[in-house]
Amino acid sequence: MHLTVRDAAKLLRRPEHQIYRWVEDGELPCLRVNDQPRFNRSELLEWATARRLPVDPELFQDAEDGDRPLQALVAPLISGGIHYQVAGSDRASALRAVVGVMPLPPSLDRETLVEVLLAREAMGSTGVGDGIAIPHVRQPIAVPGATASVALCFLDKPVDFKAVDGKPVHALFMVVSPTIRAHLQILARLSTALHDPGFKAAVVRRAPAEEIIAGARRLELGAPASGRAP
Repeated sequence: MHLTVRDAAKLLRRPEHQIYRWVEDGELPCLRVNDQPRFNRSELLEWATARRLPVDPELFQDAEDGDRPLQALVAPLISGGIHYQVAGSDRASALRAVVGVMPLPPSLDRETLVEVLLAREAMGSTGVGDGIAIPHVRQPIAVPGATASVALCFLDKPVDFKAVDGKPVHALFMVVSPTIRAHLQILARLSTALHDPGFKAAVVRRAPAEEIIAGARRLELGAPASGRAP
């Protein structure tokens, strides 16, 4: 379902006139339906993350979810793993290497996934700045019955991803989830985490896995930042 201007304003915590201004300036991606802008939730999350705009994960808790808790970040990050010195000399080889190390369900063909990721990059970079990329956010990887997982891969050498800030990418977050809703909730959690100075600093300096997991757990518990500076 595509979002209205009012929905986008709520998601991005901005007044509606600001949303219209971004659309008119060609900054905010949208579709036109009966001459009215409509937005894709995943694209809005990607756009907000790249521009360091905060989002509220609770906005992805649908009424039909009832009292079910929001999808967390720590368990998926532990499931997907944190991988260091991942090979890659360009976007294609880096994405292929990331898909190679990530634990995936047998039903998901790795080579097909690589092709989908490359097609997505051709539409526009998933680099969100400060050397970080989140591949495949516009078309979530939803595999029914799969365990939600987030793989954080640190490349052996930084790669040009045509990121919004022009910086080469050295850290990639790859998300696989059982449903699109879970994917969006994880992505919102990840976007929020990358706004936290301690967590982001740990990612930027390729901190040990234990420190990154501890930072994610701190955020999950709502504890104040205590991470080291980059």
